Amino acid sequence: MIDSVQSHPCAERLSLVEQMHGRTVADPYRRLEDPTAAGTLRWLQDQDDHWLTYAGTLTNRFGWKNAVRRLSAVGSVSAPVRRGGRSFTLRRAADQDHAVLYVDETPLLDPKQLDPTGLTTLDAWQPTPDGSKLAVQLSRGGDERSMLSVLDVATGLTIDGPIDGCRYSPIAWLPDGTSFYYVRYRQVRHHQLGVREDSIVLDSEATYGLEISADGRWLTITAVRGTGNDLWLADLTTDAPPAYVPQEATTIMSVGPDGRLYVVTTQDSPTGRICVGDPAEPTVWHDYIQPSGPLTGLAVLDDVVLVGTLSEITVHDRETGQLTGVLELPGLGSVGSLSADGDEAWFTYTDSVTPPTVCRYDARTGRTTYQSEARAQVETHKLTTSSGVELQIIGKPGPRPTILYGYGGFGQSLTPTYSAFALAWVEAGGTFVTAAVRGGGERGTASHLAGTRHNKQKVFDDFIEAAEHLVAAGWTSTDQLALCGESNGGLLVAAALTQRPDLFAAAVCSAPLTDMVRYEQSGLGARWTAEYGSVQDPGDFNALLSYSPYHQVTAGVQYPAVLLTSFGNDTRVDPLHARKFCAALQYATASHRPVLLRHEADAGHTTGGINLAADMLAFIADQTGLST
Repeated sequence: MIDSVQSHPCAERLSLVEQMHGRTVADPYRRLEDPTAAGTLRWLQDQDDHWLTYAGTLTNRFGWKNAVRRLSAVGSVSAPVRRGGRSFTLRRAADQDHAVLYVDETPLLDPKQLDPTGLTTLDAWQPTPDGSKLAVQLSRGGDERSMLSVLDVATGLTIDGPIDGCRYSPIAWLPDGTSFYYVRYRQVRHHQLGVREDSIVLDSEATYGLEISADGRWLTITAVRGTGNDLWLADLTTDAPPAYVPQEATTIMSVGPDGRLYVVTTQDSPTGRICVGDPAEPTVWHDYIQPSGPLTGLAVLDDVVLVGTLSEITVHDRETGQLTGVLELPGLGSVGSLSADGDEAWFTYTDSVTPPTVCRYDARTGRTTYQSEARAQVETHKLTTSSGVELQIIGKPGPRPTILYGYGGFGQSLTPTYSAFALAWVEAGGTFVTAAVRGGGERGTASHLAGTRHNKQKVFDDFIEAAEHLVAAGWTSTDQLALCGESNGGLLVAAALTQRPDLFAAAVCSAPLTDMVRYEQSGLGARWTAEYGSVQDPGDFNALLSYSPYHQVTAGVQYPAVLLTSFGNDTRVDPLHARKFCAALQYATASHRPVLLRHEADAGHTTGGINLAADMLAFIADQTGLST
């Protein structure tokens, strides 16, 4: 382990102080926000040298790489999308970096063939109802700024596009396959193939969702609004603009193949309920199904309806909604989204030791078939802290070197999932723990809202309580415990290590948010005020400043070892957060544990791979004493 106090690179420290809402806010590393400045480039080179010097001391670094590569060599396949007698699937062989899009058994689009550098990714795709055409969205270098094109499925040739400005754009094809609704520059538009100019359906910028009924008559539009959403329903047989449907909760509508309006809403139900109605009267609903937990999917078959929650799929009579059965799953894992065609439905299943596998349900026989390939034999445990934080544990009782992983935001649920990263750690003798803290979706909307805006500190409290519980229960010790999180989870880890530096030996913050006073000014931060609040609001500002990790770093504190990872093409979370937090910690820490920045210039927010995972594991093992 290197002497970090003596060897950390230095960044120029400014005396920059601003007054905001009557508070004094210091920002000594503002200059590191500019990625092109000469000083930033020199500092990044010094950080790269610093990381490589430390990494050179990790004798087990390549051992971890081999372990992660071996456990990652499982391949993947998506649930099929059936259109016009054709079946579209994504498949990735064990030796492939990118999945290939197949139509039936024929490769249609291989990102590696389009770009041998491997920097081009297939972000999304949607076939026409007759399966003759395919809208595809491609981006380069992990920047997620998708370009949309339309391919002829029979020839693979591009027949329309490319169209820029299609980041996160849903595609809703009309039945004849000559036009579609989509989102460009955060506006809802209608595009006719071969026509240069689109017609704008909704011009207010937002994050939209689109769905069109099988007969092409009804278009439903949703837009994220605070902790709920706006909703429109358009009858495409008329020239009338989409009708706004007032909402007081999170609500999603779709018109099923039976012509009935299906409504999934959190109104009067924190975990969500399903109602039905007539699309001609979209404000009149009737109770239909009350799921057993937070909803993940709904599929309408010919005679039954399938309802997916985090860990099970139930079968209901289509007419009455009455429960008729529960699908048998390979284990206690997680189920993915549902797709249906007539009497059949498909979904994916995964758990801690089972790679994602496609399951097929046949309503005519009531049977579910699947191919399950367990990759390891490990112990799994569940614990609950005194305040109700649920912990999923992989590994044997300790005390052992332990990784505590969390996210805690945007209503996202952490459920059992196959992870080469986690399994490599457990195989080596460590323990891997996932904490379901407030802010996530594991317990429904109420739990999510309990960890947003002024309540965000409760998310960090849950994570810290989870760490304390693991130590008190003998699963680990403070000198064997490491925290790990990505993106919003990186904020979670950064906040925990600045608030309780005595509780952990190490922390990994990957693509983290750390400067919560200025987060709205970069990346996608301006779209996240419903989650975090805005510094323009005095109350929100005080809450943000109270936990902002960058502003909570204090000189002379013995901080744990910290590895920050950042990516040059990250258009969600600007790498400036990692840079400024790294500089602040390196200046302030009084411990002899390293503070390191591992930067990848040509990678994006979601493009971390085997090398990154291996480096993170090698770092944590070195700091917690795990020998391989």
